[in-house]
Amino acid sequence: MTVKQLAKSSSMTSDAVRYYTRIGLLHPTRDSINGYRQFSRTDNHRLRFIARAKQIGFSLAEIRQVFADAEQACSPCPRVRDILQRRITENRQQIEMMTALQERMEQAQREWGKIPDGMPDGESICQLIEAINA
Repeated sequence: MTVKQLAKSSSMTSDAVRYYTRIGLLHPTRDSINGYRQFSRTDNHRLRFIARAKQIGFSLAEIRQVFADAEQACSPCPRVRDILQRRITENRQQIEMMTALQERMEQAQREWGKIPDGMPDGESICQLIEAINA
């Protein structure tokens, strides 16, 4: 398959196929006649794997590690479980931080509704932000 054919069969862009090739996630051969990259069924399978892994939050570096395990005939499943568990923990922490930020923003908005607009006076830049208890 050519870049375009592989992209179409996997519902990805040709640019994505070229990028994944450039960073070594796909391994096409070169057509000896025209020099075009030729992708195999293995590349197609790897491209679909990349899409699935990205859907559940894996980075390209992590996907590369999974491929390396598989290429060394080691089960990548323990690594995949560890990565997913770490990502779940990180996501929960980010959600908690974003929830706290949202609450602070909404509190500021409620408080600012009671404060008239002010002008900078040399000591104050914006009284709205300065009114926040840090």
